[in-house]
Parts: sequence; structure tokens; C-alpha cells
Amino acid sequence: MSKEINFNNLAEGAVGERLNIEMQKLAANVLDPNTNWKNVRKLTLTIAIKPNEKREIGSVDIDVKTALAPAKGVSTTIIFGMDNEGKARAAELVSGVKDQMMIDNDGDVADDRGNKVNQVEQKESNVVNFK
Repeated sequence: MSKEINFNNLAEGAVGERLNIEMQKLAANVLDPNTNWKNVRKLTLTIAIKPNEKREIGSVDIDVKTALAPAKGVSTTIIFGMDNEGKARAAELVSGVKDQMMIDNDGDVADDRGNKVNQVEQKESNVVNFK
């Protein structure tokens, strides 16, 4: 027996193809800005050979796996309160401060949860308008 095993041709080229597919996944994970750049990524090729009793032939199982960096977590702030029926409710705080009005991305006035406000409540004022 003079021919050695070439991994590019092993299993009719399937091993090389699987390595390339998993390497592509690994490269995409490295370039993903939603993952931590410090995390180590791994590409593992496992070849398990089970010879027969005469040790003349063996069945081979080949597995290619990647260990990728997980996506970074996302955080936000939730406000809690009761509705008019006494049920507990939760909503995302968009304005940054509870009960603070804000100007949304469209330039409209919105409440602290980002809901557009149709009319701004006007309070009575003692200011005299001089013309």
C-alpha cells in the first residue's frame, strides 16, 4: 500500500467541503460586530476510526464542528405600572426618564414609551401676553 490519504479527496471530497463550510461560518462570526472580538473561535475536525477484528479495514466517522462566539446581549429599561383596570403592566422606557416627554426620530412629541402625543396638555398660566 503506497498511497496516502488526502483529506481534500477523503469521502469523495466531502471532508474538504465540510471544512470549507465551517471555516466560512467561523469567518462570518469573527466579522460579526454583534459578537465579542476577544472570544476564541474553534474549528474541530474529528476522525474516529473503528478497525475490524483482523485490523485490515476500518469504518471511519468524520465530524467537523465550529465553536463560535455568541452574540452580545442587549439591554434596555422597563417601566412598571398599573392600568385603569388595576392590572400590572410593563413597557419599554424610551425617553430615558420616567414620565418625561421627548421628541421622537420623526420630530414629533412622544411620551416616555415613544408613543406619539396628539395634543400637549396646556396648563393655565399667569403670564400676560403683551403686544
